[in-house]
Amino acid sequence: MTTGHKKQREFLENKVKSNQLSHSYLFTGQKEIGKKDFALEFAEFLGCKFPDLMILSQANKKDSKFGDGGEIKISQIREAQNFLSYKSYNGGYKIVIVEDAEKMNQEAQSCFLKTLEEPKGQTLLILISSKPDLLLPTIVSRCQTIKFFRLKDLPENSERVKKEKEILNDLLSVIGSNFSEKFKYVKSIDFEKQNASEILEVMQKYLRHLLMIKIGVEKLEITDKRFEKYSVDDLKRILNLVEDISRKLFFTNASEKLALEILLMEI
Repeated sequence: MTTGHKKQREFLENKVKSNQLSHSYLFTGQKEIGKKDFALEFAEFLGCKFPDLMILSQANKKDSKFGDGGEIKISQIREAQNFLSYKSYNGGYKIVIVEDAEKMNQEAQSCFLKTLEEPKGQTLLILISSKPDLLLPTIVSRCQTIKFFRLKDLPENSERVKKEKEILNDLLSVIGSNFSEKFKYVKSIDFEKQNASEILEVMQKYLRHLLMIKIGVEKLEITDKRFEKYSVDDLKRILNLVEDISRKLFFTNASEKLALEILLMEI
């Protein structure tokens, strides 16, 4: 294996050598830090290749490069179950990699849970997620979690960084303003082009950064007086609200417009 993440690589290789490899792993960490590439290289390390390797990803993705559209459906999980029911073509592991595992809808997660509960033969399930809190606790508990972190020499996606800065600047411009300005901001969003979940993700990342500053783990380079009044408990409460709204948006038909209005009323 040549991809970075040395500690994670050594951990898994030692599990293979000692014949203690689990049937299921959950790779967590922020987006675009090489989790999928690592999973593919690990599959190659195990000698698994087509047609014994299956990758599940969200269906019906939006055209937007940064959109969170689409989901992993129960039909895809059943296809994976059927795939795993056959013996390995190459005589080794059969591996299913679930990309953006949190995109499994509720039906798909419930169905996938059965696969985790009843592993068959030499099979390996790798779930990849930047939002493991959106997965059923029973799924997380049946997987061995391996955390991944951004490598120092891994370049940022400049387009994503630019997009996130634009979203954050727009959000910060209405924080602390009156209700009228907040409603005006939400009304100006074209939800056909801009996902509320993306806005919530940017806010979540920013609030976590502020929380780290409050507890002394990170330093604030530029004073942001908009959040000086918030205590650690305030930030935790708002973060919990963001996470709760994110779940409701993904698992229900909740209004994106209403979800953002509720959040902004709290900050």
